[in-house]
Amino acid sequence: MSSFAVKNVNQIFGSGTAKVQALHDVSFEAEPGTLSLIMGPSGSGKSTFLTIVGGLLTPTSGTVEVNGVAYNKRSKKERDALRLDSIGFVFQAYHLLPYLTVADQFTLVDKVKPQGNLSRAELDDVLTTLGIKDLLHKYPSELSGGQQQRVAIARALYPNPAIILADEPTAALDSPRVALVGGLLKDLAIKHNKAVVVVTHDTRLIDSADRLYEMRDGYLTKKEALKA
Repeated sequence: MSSFAVKNVNQIFGSGTAKVQALHDVSFEAEPGTLSLIMGPSGSGKSTFLTIVGGLLTPTSGTVEVNGVAYNKRSKKERDALRLDSIGFVFQAYHLLPYLTVADQFTLVDKVKPQGNLSRAELDDVLTTLGIKDLLHKYPSELSGGQQQRVAIARALYPNPAIILADEPTAALDSPRVALVGGLLKDLAIKHNKAVVVVTHDTRLIDSADRLYEMRDGYLTKKEALKA
């Protein structure tokens, strides 16, 4: 069964002369153990798509299913629990709490979700891979944009979600760090059987992807298979 499936989703903002259709009849699915890359320029609808997949925005029409159950058939409480337990977000804006150290960002996750998170050894491995283990006692204001982005990635992975949704996760990173992040996401997909979806315009991530899609003017197209 797919981790999630998007079926004939349309998204319209505004009305009348201000009406804008951000997504056009988009269908998509991601299976556990795969890393899907959705590429496209700014304004193509990528972030809108990811927000709908994550249940943060209700589409104008169409459905999103997680484990075979559509969002519109779940109560708000059930959707909130699903996002907490099963979906990890890596946003383009880092959303780190400015008054918490890097270590405390993870402690806060423990308070919100006490069980099912990565073990200490697994978290240490993620922190080491991302090169941020020595930043645990720093505050976000003391970090560069790239460091904040890597902390945000680690925080999204810490709850051990089945689905990982990433919006431009490498925008502030140099090429060696991009390769590390791509490898980490790929490893999570394959070794830990997660469905990973990345929306980006960063072509440096293509080598890490199992499936490649293009989003342009709100239309999603699957490109040729990357691997036999």
